[in-house]
Amino acid sequence: MKIAVIGANGKAGSLIVKEAVDRGLDVTAVVRGDNQTAAQHTLKKDLFDLAAADLKGFDAVIDAFGAWTEDTLPQHSTSLKHLCDVLSGTETRLLVVGGAGSLYVNPGHTACVSDGPDFPDGFKPLAAAMAKALSELRQRNDVKWTYISPAADFRADGARTGKYILGGEELTLNSKGESVISYADYAIAMIDEATKGNNIQKRISVVAD
Repeated sequence: MKIAVIGANGKAGSLIVKEAVDRGLDVTAVVRGDNQTAAQHTLKKDLFDLAAADLKGFDAVIDAFGAWTEDTLPQHSTSLKHLCDVLSGTETRLLVVGGAGSLYVNPGHTACVSDGPDFPDGFKPLAAAMAKALSELRQRNDVKWTYISPAADFRADGARTGKYILGGEELTLNSKGESVISYADYAIAMIDEATKGNNIQKRISVVAD
């Protein structure tokens, strides 16, 4: 299986690459600078410069692109639109490292995590930008996409336990009443979905067991 990971040098991207390589998958790191990951191949190119020819032949493209500053937040939408346009009408699946702020907290799906009183004000612009990008992604029926939201507490340096709970559109708590997952366990869930393809054109979520 051939996988491309965009933003491979990032914290999430590098662990996703490692998980895929450890499972024997053929992985290409799509990076703007030098490849600092375990990927066997490198495509040195900016996301916004990627063309259909660059991603042809991959079974799955994993988008681990991140934008955090106020002036770059709109790139959550523009980057996903560009990738969708590039992959439109192909069999290549697009898997997106998403956010938790847009997960619903009620059965009627009218309230999100980011609407809660305890959600930090400093993260609201990011959550809003990622929610907008997800909303736009939902309109793309020409792409085999899957959006994977992490738990509310997404721990970059958390331990790899090898276990996780798969959830859907709503915030899921584990047996301890927690919404937490490490980047390493998230990477397991991402590669599981990449290899199985069980959730085409759906948003799913993951939380530590």
